[in-house]
Amino acid sequence: MQQRLRKPLFVSVLASSLMLAACGDAQQQNGQTGQQQQMTVGVVTVESRNVDLTTTLPGRASAFRVAEVRPQVSGILQSRLFEEGSMVEAGQQLYQINADMYEAELASAEAEIARASAAVKSSKSRFQRSKGLLKDKAISQQDFDEAEAAYLQAEAQLKMAQANLTRAKLNVEYTRVEAPISGRIGRSQLTEGALLSVGQAQPLTTITQLDPIYIDIAQSTSDYLKLQAAIADGRLVTDSENRAQVRVSVGEAGNYNTTGELLFNEVTVDPQTSAITLRAKLENSNHAILPGMYVRAEVGTGSLKNALLVPQTGVSRDPRGRAIAMVVNQEGNVEQRYISVESTIGSNWIVTDGLSVGDKVIVEGLQKIQPGMPVQTEEVK
Repeated sequence: MQQRLRKPLFVSVLASSLMLAACGDAQQQNGQTGQQQQMTVGVVTVESRNVDLTTTLPGRASAFRVAEVRPQVSGILQSRLFEEGSMVEAGQQLYQINADMYEAELASAEAEIARASAAVKSSKSRFQRSKGLLKDKAISQQDFDEAEAAYLQAEAQLKMAQANLTRAKLNVEYTRVEAPISGRIGRSQLTEGALLSVGQAQPLTTITQLDPIYIDIAQSTSDYLKLQAAIADGRLVTDSENRAQVRVSVGEAGNYNTTGELLFNEVTVDPQTSAITLRAKLENSNHAILPGMYVRAEVGTGSLKNALLVPQTGVSRDPRGRAIAMVVNQEGNVEQRYISVESTIGSNWIVTDGLSVGDKVIVEGLQKIQPGMPVQTEEVK
């Protein structure tokens, strides 16, 4: 009877031991499975560095110099000596005005010079003789004064004749209408045979200097005030002359690019657009940029000190539009952070609040994580 009781007891103890062992093995397997299922995410460690800031603004090209060519003497337009749309040099003759009348006036002025010179010579001799006669009291003081006056009057007439000669020479030269500046010349507004007059409203043609060229850039007052505030706080550093570099792209695809230099800012705000005008000068040797053309200008605004940069792939938005970054904290768990971003540089956001140097921002594996989840990290370069 006792043997029969011991046998079931032994079986019961053996079953309990097997069950405990099975439970221990299951817990160990579950722990190993949990460790195996803990996923690895790609992170970027936040660092601070100095970066050069730029802003992209719309701009419009304007000519470096524009000269409207007008006649300086009246007359009949005799010939046009340039090809419309070509490049001309300063001093190159563009038109010829009929010079017959002005050449006749020049010859008359030269003859007047000869007559006045002879009169000066004659009156000077008489004046010098009168000096000796006056000492000997051979003539009266009145005769001497008259001889002196005649001499001075002859000299004045000579100077007037010389001035008339200079004017006549200039009029002959002005019949040659020359280019005041170098540049590309436009179409001729008048043809041969047209009557020209001094001070006429209609120009003969227009010359535009295209190299270098100006770019007038419009910046909003709000952006300007933000820029000045950043400079005042010491976060943004600029040079004393504000000679920032400007990169200009033309066309929808931005196929043509060139660089230049910012010259100055306007001191007044346009009341219609509430914008400040910035003027840049850049080289335009191939004349790809023409006056009136709209361009996109990338203006260097300064150097930002100790900026925190985070890849754009690591920043998302909640339904309210707030920027969010997923961070792996010191315990190895995922933590959600609300951050403040200012602007972008390349593929990175500039973060102004919510992150610190050394934080690990998740940039890969964001679709499979939740806040509070333990993860393993792998640095992404």
